[in-house]
Amino acid sequence: MIVRTLAEVTGSAHDVTGSGWQSRRLLTQPDGMGYTMTDTIIRAGAEMELEYRNHLEACYCLSGAGEVVDLATGVTHPIRPGTIYALDRHDRHVLRASAEMRLVCCFTPALAGTERHGKDGGY
Repeated sequence: MIVRTLAEVTGSAHDVTGSGWQSRRLLTQPDGMGYTMTDTIIRAGAEMELEYRNHLEACYCLSGAGEVVDLATGVTHPIRPGTIYALDRHDRHVLRASAEMRLVCCFTPALAGTERHGKDGGY
């Protein structure tokens, strides 16, 4: 059984930050679950173009507000508490936060835990 608190992850090597975001990786590859679960903050005003070519990701919004733009279709989807979006086709997208967002995110396959976005917007 794995029991871990956000406080235990915060400030560790699995508390990763970048321009406009902070990702606390609660479950990672060494845990052997096959997926990663994060508690992620997207800062107000952040705008990121992302594409996870090696991972599928689903994000559930706990608080805040923003939008995700599917760059293949140009469709913009609002994100509010209670919204989930899943990048089931390695979708290239833009994520924008109009108010600081807190998301629970799952990645498969699992992340090692210390990854940062590359120039291509992925891990």
